[in-house]
Formats: sequence, C-alpha cells, structure tokens
Amino acid sequence: MVEFEPAAGAPVEPGYRFSRTHTFDEEQVRAFALAAGDENPLHHDAAFARGTRFGGMIASGTHTTSLLMGLTATHFAKKGNVLGINFSVDLLRPVLASETVLIEWSVSSIAARPRGGSIIELQGCMKGSDDRTRVLAHGTVLLTSGA
Repeated sequence: MVEFEPAAGAPVEPGYRFSRTHTFDEEQVRAFALAAGDENPLHHDAAFARGTRFGGMIASGTHTTSLLMGLTATHFAKKGNVLGINFSVDLLRPVLASETVLIEWSVSSIAARPRGGSIIELQGCMKGSDDRTRVLAHGTVLLTSGA
C-alpha cells in the first residue's frame, strides 16, 4: 500500500489531496466479509461467484467503505487528533477480489470551530486500474491540535 503524501507542511485547504493504492485478494476479501458478518457467497465462494455476472468474487461494500474511511483516519492522525463525523458512499461498480484500486480524497472545504479545531469536508473515490470509479464518497472529519 503506497500513500501519496502532500509536500511537507502543505496546508490543509480546499484542493488538498491524499491517496493510496490497495490490492485486494480472495483471502482478504473472505476474511473481511466474515469479520463484518457478511455471508454473501459473492465474497466467499469463488466457484459460485464465477457463475455470476461479475465473473468472480467481489469485495463487500463494507470492505471498500472501510478502506476509504480508514485512509482519512490514518492520514489526518499524522496531523493531529481526528474524529470522523459523517461519511456517505455510493457503490457504483463492484470491486473484484483481485483488483488494485486507487483510494483518493480531496478537501472541498474547511471551517474553523469556535471551540478549536477544524471541520473538514472531503470528497473521495475508489477507482480501478481502468480509471473507472467504483465507489464515490463524501466525508466530514474534525481535526484538532495533537496537543
């Protein structure tokens, strides 16, 4: 997993971007779906999944969504204390269990809070190697000083 890190000291402002790649595999897709309580055979049974319109196993929506949300937490935790406030996603296309994706977020707005910290609005996506968007996301996080 490779994370794009903006230039050192780059201010978090509208247009600020960060990303990383992630490669799925069948074992990971099965394990995540089981941990999430998702028993859909599309995430567990390769023979079953091959006979579907997807042609193979796909990652669960909880898996793709967790990776998107996890990147915001990991990235902003390096800049201070971060707390997710709200996330919404649109699952546009399946993510194959053998696919490498780009997970990317962009800051759309930032507002200072009277009690300290900033509310950061984000737009995110997960794209396949064909550059087609698999998942769209919107997120809101609170970032406060690390002290």
